[in-house]
Amino acid sequence: MQWYLGVLKKYAEFNGRARRMEYWMFTLFNIIIAVVLNSLVAVIGESILMALPVLYSLFVFIPGIAVTVRRLHDTGRSGWWILIVFVPIIGGLVLLFFMIIEGEAGDNAYGPNPKLAAA
Repeated sequence: MQWYLGVLKKYAEFNGRARRMEYWMFTLFNIIIAVVLNSLVAVIGESILMALPVLYSLFVFIPGIAVTVRRLHDTGRSGWWILIVFVPIIGGLVLLFFMIIEGEAGDNAYGPNPKLAAA
C-alpha cells in the first residue's frame, strides 16, 4: 500500500526515477480497486454508482502517466517513449517490455538509482 500512496503523493511529478516495484505495485492496486468498484456497480446497479469507476480513473490518470514516465527514466529513456502506445499492437508490447526490464544500475541523466536511495 505504501507504494500506491507514494505514487499518489507524487501526483504530477514527472522528474526522477521509479523502481519496477513502485510501478507494478501502483498498477496492481489500480487493477484491484477498479475491479472492486466495477463489481460494486454491477452488484448494486445504482446509476449514481456508475460514476465511481469513471471518477477513480480520472483521479489516477495523471499519477499513472507520471509513474510511467519516471519508470521510463529509470531505464534511461525519455518520458516521450510513453507515446509509443499509439503504435498499433507493437507499441503496447514495447512499452510493456520497458516496464519489465531492470533500470540502469547507477545514476543516469534523470537522477540517482532509486534502489540505492531506498536502501
